[in-house]
Amino acid sequence: MIEVRNLSKTYGHKHAVRNLSFKVNEGELFAFLGPNGSGKSTTIKMLTGLTEKSSGDIEILGQQPGINSVSLKRELSFVPDTPDIMGKLTGKEYLDFVASVYQMSQENYEDKSKELLELFDLSGALGTLVEEYSHGMRQKLVITGALMHEPKVIFMDEPNVGLDPKSNRNLKSYLKKYVDDGNTVFLTTHTLGLAEEIADRILIIYEGEEKATGTLSELRTKSGLVSGSLEDVFLALIGEEEVNVSDSESRDSIGG
Repeated sequence: MIEVRNLSKTYGHKHAVRNLSFKVNEGELFAFLGPNGSGKSTTIKMLTGLTEKSSGDIEILGQQPGINSVSLKRELSFVPDTPDIMGKLTGKEYLDFVASVYQMSQENYEDKSKELLELFDLSGALGTLVEEYSHGMRQKLVITGALMHEPKVIFMDEPNVGLDPKSNRNLKSYLKKYVDDGNTVFLTTHTLGLAEEIADRILIIYEGEEKATGTLSELRTKSGLVSGSLEDVFLALIGEEEVNVSDSESRDSIGG
């Protein structure tokens, strides 16, 4: 589904991403985690063809992404970390535009947009200019636009930022069903509880390089924290915090 081999990106003498290799399977929710400045957004931009790689290979659905990879882009979608939308459009005009880009049939567009708008309690705001939306409403509109053409692979960069608790819960439920139907989600987030709850596998990147990849259970084993939270495991693996195993297990046992 997604295969990355020795991927690197340099800006002058600085390596933003260095020799990164991983695979993401069909029907998998893959969490891509790292501190700020670790290379996550740069990697996503290379995977989606928004930024040219310096070296390495990327294959998604058997094709190589790039600026002109139109057929591949029709099968993908991207939720960026900031919901930047032209403010003078109404919510409906924005979704109309997205539907036209992906050449959705009118029937399919109406059915899928209705389902997602109801999921995120956004139906009543479609006639309002986007510039009058709150950050959370913009985020829900961007997610609706990204999901409604049912892409085979969706890249999501901090999708739950600004979402209210109900919408956050509904998004998690939707994504779980989405991957159960054979689609793939590539997720970056600083909300480690979200990744811990829904990710099938996790890759941790630090200063542009892979630190560890695996299921949460496998990462716990690598970190030595056999019952630690993902937060504890993450900090231990990137060397930012030494966590005492017995203390971690004690916290888990009391829900701390």
